[in-house]
Amino acid sequence: MPTPYLNFDGNTKEALAFYAKVLGGEIEFSQTFGESPMKDQVPSEYQGRIMHATLRLPDGPIMASDTGPWAPYEGPMRSCGLSLAFTDVEKARKVFNTLAEGGKVGMPFGETFWAAGFGMLTDRFGIAWMVNCEKPKP
Repeated sequence: MPTPYLNFDGNTKEALAFYAKVLGGEIEFSQTFGESPMKDQVPSEYQGRIMHATLRLPDGPIMASDTGPWAPYEGPMRSCGLSLAFTDVEKARKVFNTLAEGGKVGMPFGETFWAAGFGMLTDRFGIAWMVNCEKPKP
């Protein structure tokens, strides 16, 4: 099963703490470049950036890091997003609204022909999300 790996520009710690709170997860590993065995090879301005972190969610992990000097940040995700599936429409709506705080809503959360609730947004960290709650099966 593929695991999403997100890159940020110095705010990985803040982003994963936010996702852990919203999605009910726990950061199980986080290490800065300055805490790593390669600390002597990294410029001082990158020492406090996250080299690697894993957020454990109920349905699987999300991994992330801040960019390093060898791979400059080129902006938020393009033509790609993370999809969340729910069976409880109110829980889906709450997650959507919380992720949207400080971000940009592309499609407001609401009922569609296929879903009890669906919406698309880009959060304040530049990550695109689709939140879907399927209609109950007859």
